[in-house]
Amino acid sequence: MTLPLGLSAFHRPWLATWFAAGVLAVAESGYGATGQYLVYVGTYTGAKSKGIYVFRFDAAAGTVQAPVLAAELRHPTFLDLHPSGQYLYAVNEVSDFAGQRAGAVTAFAVDRATGQLSQLSQVSSRGAGPCHIAVHPTGTCLFVANYGGGSVAALPIGSDGRLGEATSFHQHEGKSVNPRRQEAPHAHGVTLAPDGRYLFVPDLGLDRILVYRVDAARATLTPHELSYAAVKPGAGPRHFAMHSSGRFAYAINELDSTITGFNYDLARGALSQLGTVSTLPSDFAGPSTTAEIEVHPSGKYVYGSNRGHDSLAVFAVRANNGALQFVERVSTGGKTPRSFGIEPGGTWLWAANQGSDNLVLFRIEAASGRLTPSGPVLDVGAPVCVKFLAVE
Repeated sequence: MTLPLGLSAFHRPWLATWFAAGVLAVAESGYGATGQYLVYVGTYTGAKSKGIYVFRFDAAAGTVQAPVLAAELRHPTFLDLHPSGQYLYAVNEVSDFAGQRAGAVTAFAVDRATGQLSQLSQVSSRGAGPCHIAVHPTGTCLFVANYGGGSVAALPIGSDGRLGEATSFHQHEGKSVNPRRQEAPHAHGVTLAPDGRYLFVPDLGLDRILVYRVDAARATLTPHELSYAAVKPGAGPRHFAMHSSGRFAYAINELDSTITGFNYDLARGALSQLGTVSTLPSDFAGPSTTAEIEVHPSGKYVYGSNRGHDSLAVFAVRANNGALQFVERVSTGGKTPRSFGIEPGGTWLWAANQGSDNLVLFRIEAASGRLTPSGPVLDVGAPVCVKFLAVE
C-alpha cells in the first residue's frame, strides 16, 4: 500500500495503529531512535527519477514526508555524508565523463533546513562505472570503487567540502572462475575500518577483499602487506560491513548468495575467515543475487538483501565468535532490493526496491532483529542507496 505524497501516516487511522507499535519499539529499544532525519535516496535516473531525492523521517513518531528532488544528477546511485553533516557526496555511475572512459564523483552542500543540495564540485572517479563511495571519519578524503574499471581511487576533500582530483589510484589485476562475471577485476565496494587506518575493497571479479593502508592527511592508499582475504571461487564479493565491536566483518557475495564472516585483527588490519552462510532458502530454485549488507547498530544482527528472491535475510550474531545464526527472511514488499538503510537508532529499516520503484519501511524488533512492515510505501524511481542525516 502506498502512502500518497504529502500525506503523513497519522492521516490514516490504520497506519496510525501500525506506527503506534513502532513508537513503542523505539521507546523500548534503548538505541536512542528519537531524532528526526533527512533521508537521502540515490537512484538510477530515467523516466521516473531525475537524481537524488530527500524526505523527512521522524524516528520517534514514525511519520514521513513526501520525497522531493534534492538535486538533479545523472545516475547518482551511491551516496555518503561528510561527518560534519554539511556535505553529501555521490558517485555518478557512468562511463563517459569529460571525454574519458570514467565516471565521476559529485560534492554537494546540504541545506539542513530544506534538505536541498547545491553542487560544489565534480571530478573524475578515474575508472568506469563507479559504484560505491566512503568518506573517511576525518572528513579529509573519500574513496570510490570503480566496477567497470576494476579500480579504487582516493579523492581529497577541502575545508569547504569541495573535491580535488584523485591523489591515489590503484588498478586491480586478474580474474576468477565465472567467465561471464569474473573475466576481469570488478571493485564493488569501499568500507573503512573503525579506526580509519585500513580500507577494504571487495572485488567481485577476483573473489577477494583487498586491503589498503590509509593516509587520511595525504588522501592516499597503499596496498597492505596482508594484501587480501579470499572467499570461495565464484562467490563474487560485493559489499563489506564491519561489526561495531571492531572484532568481526562480513562480506556479502553476489554470485552465490552467501555471506562470509571474518575475524578482524584491529592491530594488524588482518582478516581471517570464520564461516559462510546462505542468504536463500535451500529449496529456492529461481535466479537471485545478493546486493547489500549492514550490521545492526547494536551489533546483534546482520541483514542482507536478495534480488530475485526479493527478500531481506536476517541473522543473529554470536557475541563470543561473530558467527551468524539464521533468524528469518522477509519479503521487501517490492522487486530487486538493490540496497537498504538502517536508521542509526536501530529501530527502522528502509528497503530500496529498484525494480518496483519504491521504498518500504520496516520496524526492527529489538529483542530478535525480526522485521515487520510498518506503514508507508514511498514512490521513488529506481532507488538504490539510503542515507540518514540527523537534523534534530
